[in-house]
Formats: sequence, C-alpha cells, structure tokens
Amino acid sequence: MVGLIQVRIATETECIENGSILIENGRITAIYQDTPTFPKGTKIVDGGGKLLIPGMVDVHIHGANGYDMMDGTTRSIQEVSKACAATGCTSFLATSVTSELEALLQMIDNVKQVMEDEEGALIAGIHAEGPYLNLKRKGMQNEAFLRHPDRAEMEVILERAGSALRMVTIAPELPGGMEMVSFLHGEGIVVAVAHSDATYEEAKEAFRLGASHITHCFNGMRPIHHRDPGVVVAAFEEPKVSLQAIVDNVHLHPAIVRMMFRMKGPEGIVLITDALQAMGLGDGEYEFGGHQVKVQDGIAKLHDGTLASSTVTMNEALRNTIELGIPLLDAVRMASTTPADVLGLASKGRIAPGMDADVVLLDQDFQVEWTMIGGNVVYRKEEVVPNSPDLFVDTSKKPR
Repeated sequence: MVGLIQVRIATETECIENGSILIENGRITAIYQDTPTFPKGTKIVDGGGKLLIPGMVDVHIHGANGYDMMDGTTRSIQEVSKACAATGCTSFLATSVTSELEALLQMIDNVKQVMEDEEGALIAGIHAEGPYLNLKRKGMQNEAFLRHPDRAEMEVILERAGSALRMVTIAPELPGGMEMVSFLHGEGIVVAVAHSDATYEEAKEAFRLGASHITHCFNGMRPIHHRDPGVVVAAFEEPKVSLQAIVDNVHLHPAIVRMMFRMKGPEGIVLITDALQAMGLGDGEYEFGGHQVKVQDGIAKLHDGTLASSTVTMNEALRNTIELGIPLLDAVRMASTTPADVLGLASKGRIAPGMDADVVLLDQDFQVEWTMIGGNVVYRKEEVVPNSPDLFVDTSKKPR
C-alpha cells in the first residue's frame, strides 16, 4: 500500500487542500481531507503541498525526443512512452501519419509488440490519422499517400490491428467517406473528422452516421464563414461531438480556445500535443511524414510555411490552458477526464476511489515532479522524496 500525503488533489468537483490518498493493488481506495492513520506497512510519500492531478491522456501524438513512431522500430514507441510519462501523460494513442499501407501495418505491429510492456506511459491504442484525407486540406500530410476511403484496405488494417485501433481521422466528404464513417463506427472505433473540406451539411451527415470527434479543431478543415459554417459550427451544435485542441499558443488563438470552452465546456474538449519527434529536443531540422520540417522558436513548419504538428507537451498544454483563463479543474478535465471518456477508459482520468492510481504531481509551474501509473512511479525528478527510494524503483507490472 502507498499513502500520498500533503497534496492538493484535483478531483472532478473540487480541489482538496492538504489531502491524502490511499493506494492498494494499483488502485485508489480512499481520499482524505487530511492526513489519516494509514494501515501498518503503508509506504508514505509526502507531496509537499503540490498539485496532484489524474494522469493525462494524449489521444494524438506522433513522436518525441527524436523518435517518430512511424520509423519502423519498437524503440521509437518505447521512447515516446517514456517521454509521455516525463510530461505527465499516463496513457496515449500512438498516432500515424498518412503513408503507404505497409508502413502503417509495420507501425501497428510495433505498437502491439510494445503494448503490455511499456517503459513509461501506457499505450491505449492506435490513432490512424489518414490516409483518407482531403488534398485541399492536407496540411503537412504527404499528398503522395492521400487516397479515397477503401473498405478492403481498412479491413486489412483492422485485421492487423484488432482492438488496438481506437481512433481514425478521415475526411467524410470524399467518395466512400460516409460509408467508411458508418463502418468504423459499427466496429466501435472513434471516428474523427479533419483534413476535411466538408460542408456543414456533410459534417452533419457524418455525425449522424457515427463520427463523434474533431481532430485538431480549426486546423486542417474548412474555416467558418457566415454563409458557409463548415465542420466546426456543425460540431459546436452536436453535444456528442468532442473537439481536440492544440493549446500551444500557435495553432489556436487564445480567444478561439476560450470560445471552444464556452461552446463545449470541459466535457467536450480534449487537450492534445499532436507532437512530432522534436518534442523534448527543440529547434532544428527533422524529417516527418516524408517532409523536411524546420523547428524554430518551438514552432514546427514545412519549408513552405505550413504548420507541421507541434512541440508542446501535455503539462505545457495544461499550463497554457489555465493561463488563458480556464479554471484549473476544467483544464484538468480537458487533459485527463474527457480524453479518457472519449476512449472509453473507464478506470482512468479521475482521482476517485476505485480508479487506477495513475496520478501526476506538479509543481507551481506545472513541471512534473513524478508520474505514477498503477501505484508505481515510472518517472521522477531526482530530488523528489529521497527518503522513500524503494517506492520509486518498483518496475513491476502496471495494471491496464
């Protein structure tokens, strides 16, 4: 058993000052307003009054620390897992870019090989961003691999991925797109819309058929016009449709983030990184999605100026969101609870009795002190809790 004491606990409804948590068998069993008398043998970890949040869930990340998950190796998957844990993310979707079928299948094989044996954050599944995307709104996606929805090809992908395929981003207005939305929804996959030139009416039809998510909202889609409202306005009108937000102060103006929050609330917005391998490394030249990408001042662009993913981390996205005026508990919900709900991760995304002990301790600047998954600390800053080293070297199996 582990007892976390003297932490500010961000629950769904309140921030508990000087709170404590009891963890048994990888799950949270009790939350206290003060420091209780724990059962004999409980390992005590003092949080020093810092903020404890549920582990964040990133449904859209491509790479980190110089590793691209489409590079054909399992090492890249593991490195992203570790990078996620270091930035407060405890579960993530390994996200592809548009590619040849064989490259996607190789990525799927690598992800499945690493699942159940992650060195850091848990892999909740795979997010296929493409290849069924609209050339007109391709963004950084490589046009050489864009194609129309193909049921036979998707069945090959599903056969290889199985239940690991959790989300697919498509442009539903393409020939065969609506049929693909219906098919994927029937398979229990979250269908997301982006890199799409869909009209308002086409988006509404896609939502009727089962699409329920918008990938990197406002980016890679028809913009709002007062006589042509497009995908975003259609999504605003649908309570079941959630929106991804890249809150890096580049992809979305602060006023747009606040508008999204007012329209959807924290239960309808999912903070993401959409990070490429430059996350954690910074400025330089990278190859991503078959393109040369230049990162300057933390902003990733193709040589023609097109934005090419981001370098933001989940803890930075959380901090940025709060600095834009969104309340702490709402921002935490957007980073942890809502993405867990979108993916159907019933035991994650909340600090409450019965939930997995996936929690993150943050300092006043939202830097990660340590990250715990299933009651085991998988990342920590060297100076944290030096009197309890045994707690921080437990590498036993983490519950999923």
